[in-house]
Amino acid sequence: IVSKSPLMKKIFSILPDIAQSDSTVLLQGESGTGKELLSLAIHNLSARSKGPFVALNCGALPDTLLESELFGHTAGAFTDAKRSRAGRFAMAEGGTLFLDEIGDISPALQVRLLRVIEERCYEPLGSSKSVKADVRIIAASNKNLAHLVEEDLFRKDLYYRINVVKIEIPPLSQRKEDIPLLAEHFINRLN
Repeated sequence: IVSKSPLMKKIFSILPDIAQSDSTVLLQGESGTGKELLSLAIHNLSARSKGPFVALNCGALPDTLLESELFGHTAGAFTDAKRSRAGRFAMAEGGTLFLDEIGDISPALQVRLLRVIEERCYEPLGSSKSVKADVRIIAASNKNLAHLVEEDLFRKDLYYRINVVKIEIPPLSQRKEDIPLLAEHFINRLN
């Protein structure tokens, strides 16, 4: 992560403390502000750094597919499920699961996700057996989740579960001193 912005340096200074906790983290900021990079930095600074870092863009998948991606499924759980498949929670076991664009998930899926966060277990689609989840969750959104809660578009209880530690990432318009630095960084990566 490259920055010389005082706003970003303030965030960088607290990352080690946040990483040492196992608390759920909510990263909020405009698209392109580096939410995934920050989540990876938190993972790499944490005691879970030897475990996997698994990222999933919740806004890119329809609900039916997203549920299978998160929790996995057993053979025969739905028409094309010819064999069992591990979900992202299973893939992230012992590590970190980064849920990008969490504000885009449906109310029904919000309920399932809330249960996993509260009870630290889940059921793959088509299974009646609960699976323990030893996973740290870092969620991100470019939407203001507090406003979505006020408008009844996002569950209040889920919001409070993912908003244990919240980091507001400032947009590039508030840290213009980073523009030349970022331009140079990306140009150097091309060469």
